[in-house]
Amino acid sequence: MKKNLLSVLVLALVLVNVILSAVMMFSVLSTNKKTAALVNSVASILSLELEQPGAEEEQEVPMSDLAFWNLEGKMTIPLSNAEGDEKPHYLVLEGIAISMNTKEKGYKTYGEDVVAGSYASVIKDTITSVVSGHTVDECNNNFEEIRKEILEGVKALFDKDFIYSVAISSRQTQ
Repeated sequence: MKKNLLSVLVLALVLVNVILSAVMMFSVLSTNKKTAALVNSVASILSLELEQPGAEEEQEVPMSDLAFWNLEGKMTIPLSNAEGDEKPHYLVLEGIAISMNTKEKGYKTYGEDVVAGSYASVIKDTITSVVSGHTVDECNNNFEEIRKEILEGVKALFDKDFIYSVAISSRQTQ
């Protein structure tokens, strides 16, 4: 008799456990849906704020629509000194290539002159003025930002969409 009573008690406890688990699952599931909706809305708000106002999406230009012009020789550019550093530092750039979008209207206006080297001194001056405002530590640690500044400076010389990118194959700080 004790075995049957014990079996009935265990069966009742299992049944109560299943019922309470089901109630808990339904309450947690509805709360989980609400939490997921809240997280999604916060994530969408944060992703909107990550975009910088006025920043344009960089368009992809196929390689067949690009024309390239290489700046000949090396450029040795004096760098700004960091506080407390009196030693002069230089950045040596070599293999600077300007890529131009041939489908843009600016290419028809400036393209042949750029390829012929007519604007070489102006482009070199722009690169020098951008790079010389940085220290040796900035050049070593965050050169990609400097490359973007060079691109923006060169774009400012010409039609904004005409210049696609500036590539620098080697750089050394001294």
